[in-house]
Amino acid sequence: MRVGVLASGAGTNLQAIIDRLHGRHGIEVVAVGTDQPGATALARAASAGVPTGEFPLGSDRAERDAELADFLDSHGAELVVLAGYMALLTPGFLARFPGRVINVHPALLPAFPGLRAVEQALDYGVKVFGVTVHFVDQGVDSGPVILQRAIELPDAADAEAVHDLLRPLEHELLPEAIRLIARDAVSFDAANPRRVVISD
Repeated sequence: MRVGVLASGAGTNLQAIIDRLHGRHGIEVVAVGTDQPGATALARAASAGVPTGEFPLGSDRAERDAELADFLDSHGAELVVLAGYMALLTPGFLARFPGRVINVHPALLPAFPGLRAVEQALDYGVKVFGVTVHFVDQGVDSGPVILQRAIELPDAADAEAVHDLLRPLEHELLPEAIRLIARDAVSFDAANPRRVVISD
């Protein structure tokens, strides 16, 4: 399976994908795009010999996303993975990759969608934090859940410290979701299309 990755920052999730999957299990990372020129993720991709592209947001999101979709298409991407990609994708982009865009989010969705998820959770006073990998739809972190993992942090008070504890979970769950999709082990419950079924 040919995977295109979108990342906005340091690219640690991208690195986890490269380290765990690239060239293994029939999976190849074929392109990495970003909305942030000079993002560290680009250097990680280049070190792995993966083509990169920069697509900063101008005045027209639809046009930018069309160019981004063209870039991924040109490299034959079959699955698009948002690995710390902080921009919302337009319906036009999602229509180019129907049911083939996934995201990792630092919260146990449907709780705390959107930006500053960990800060939202801390403000709410939760005792259990976690990570979700989900399909992307036209809402904000509202697509069907593929995988989740939780950790109890009853005394958590600092957002960065929580992020540091969640990052290893992201680095495990996101490659695992890609691997499952690549081997056709992910499907939807016929009775409830929001319920993702993982087969052995």
